[in-house]
Amino acid sequence: MFDEKLAEVGVRVQEEDVHWDLSVPELVEESLSRKEGELASNGSLVVLTGERTGRSPKDRFVVDTPNVHNRIAWGEVNRPITPEHYRRIKRGICERLSERDPFVVRGLVGADRKHARKFMVIAEEAHQALFARQMMVRPNRFELWRYGEPDFIVLAAPGFKCDPVAHGTNSEVAVVLNFEERVILVAGTGYSGEIKKSIFSAMNYVLPVEDNVLTMHCSANVDPTTNSSAVFFGLSGTGKTTLSADPRRQLIGDDEHGWSEEGVFNLEGGCYAKTIGLTRYREPEIYGAIRFGSLCENVILNRNTRRPDYNDDSVTENTRVSYPVEYIDNAVLTGQDGVPEVIIFLTADAFGVLPPIARLTPEAAKYQFLTGFTSKVAGTEEGIEEPQPTFSSMFGEPFMPLKPTVYANMLGERIGRHHVRCYLVNTGWTGGPYGIGHRMDLGATRAIVEAALDGSVEESTFVHNELFNFDVPLTCPGVSSQILDARSTWADPSAYDEAAIKLAGMFQENFAKRFPEMPEVAAKGGPVVPAGALSQLHQAARAGNAPYTAEVERVPPAPRRTNAHTRGTKPHQKNVNRVHEPAAHGTSKPGRARKAGSRKRRSQRD
Repeated sequence: MFDEKLAEVGVRVQEEDVHWDLSVPELVEESLSRKEGELASNGSLVVLTGERTGRSPKDRFVVDTPNVHNRIAWGEVNRPITPEHYRRIKRGICERLSERDPFVVRGLVGADRKHARKFMVIAEEAHQALFARQMMVRPNRFELWRYGEPDFIVLAAPGFKCDPVAHGTNSEVAVVLNFEERVILVAGTGYSGEIKKSIFSAMNYVLPVEDNVLTMHCSANVDPTTNSSAVFFGLSGTGKTTLSADPRRQLIGDDEHGWSEEGVFNLEGGCYAKTIGLTRYREPEIYGAIRFGSLCENVILNRNTRRPDYNDDSVTENTRVSYPVEYIDNAVLTGQDGVPEVIIFLTADAFGVLPPIARLTPEAAKYQFLTGFTSKVAGTEEGIEEPQPTFSSMFGEPFMPLKPTVYANMLGERIGRHHVRCYLVNTGWTGGPYGIGHRMDLGATRAIVEAALDGSVEESTFVHNELFNFDVPLTCPGVSSQILDARSTWADPSAYDEAAIKLAGMFQENFAKRFPEMPEVAAKGGPVVPAGALSQLHQAARAGNAPYTAEVERVPPAPRRTNAHTRGTKPHQKNVNRVHEPAAHGTSKPGRARKAGSRKRRSQRD
């Protein structure tokens, strides 16, 4: 007899052939027996994902139906696909799963049960089911007993290959979201990150529209002593995972969160971290989380010892591990906390222009959120010979179905209402651009982040950078003052000035192109490049002054909440009174610059 629940979806499999909600040991055993992977010496399951070792953004589609047409931000990120092509792909996946003995995992997405959604994943391979089980919020026995009908269904079949002509796709791979039927299709790829991010994309539509919850591509942690939580935005390679996994703070989550009226909550029940270059010394929390129950993708094992070689990138540099959040010793197992007191926007500036830390006004925070800047460097992609800017709105545009202004307006409103302190932290290059300067020291970055989180950086005097429209501290606890002024770390200050003008112009050009309807945000929060800027810079340099700076008076940090259960309220933070007279700014001894060489490993990782 066919399994009735799966038959309703279109998967016709005998009841005894369906694997429902298997435990972790059972899923590992099934994967090994099917020769999907092998065990590493640390107990983790290691699999190869096939041809696709990362996400396939050009193969991601949203079904264009009348009920969502006017809400979706159509374009290169959200590509439309017709309902007919969707039905053909779904039929092919269901036929593929009907020929197998599929694995079914019922989970929740959203640690805050008030805003959680039920997702049922039907997967062709056991390791995909293990991934889904460890990454979703795992329902307790009572929740599983009363689970009922799922809110979304995910059909994952790496063995089904699409026909671009018949299915309206770009390749054999397709990731399709249907918000009307509440079904997600993942075809032609064994890379489990597609399951994770397609579920995230679904929540990024549902929660803002239905629950007025802001969804964010960010990590979050909390100080267990002060109950002060923080949110970290950042693209790949900026250090979002590394910097939020702080042994002195408790991890709420490493990648996907919601911000409701009550506070921040993790959407996931697990973590998905890069492992390339991983060491016990540099990232002990992630290193220690790789054990039985974890799933490693494309990590190479020693043939004799079965020890993972985290430096081996022969398959891909995008080697990954997924594990449940409780594998992190200092994780917040409830996955929830109150309204954040601090927001940190992480960027890896390969131009060497941005300072290690800058304070943002609410308008500037909204601008940086919409801009989502980081940079690619030479060698990361074919044809790149100098740093290239990367602008990904909301620091996660590939996963956001709605228009960026929807998320930005929700964030701006929350920042203003709760008086959240916001900072831009550059984990990229200092002393010059990539190839001349060097990467920010991880220890210094950690000290900067700590000062931002505990508010001690606010004890400094700030200099307002008129070009980029943010405030830069002159001192920061635990950090040499020399590195705080990016210009002074360059051997040639005039070369810095030209690079700064160039980067600021890139910011302006991107924002004007993407958000022409938001000139007020650009004016209040974005860079200001006046006409004849370069000649003014050169004149200021000859006079021995740093152009576009003005001193800002010191303002003490806002008081903290002392009760973790006091949510949604925060004392008012006094506004800054800016002094517009140019401050004398000497050129201190340039920091040491060295060639980047062929060093491949990044000191910070997503």
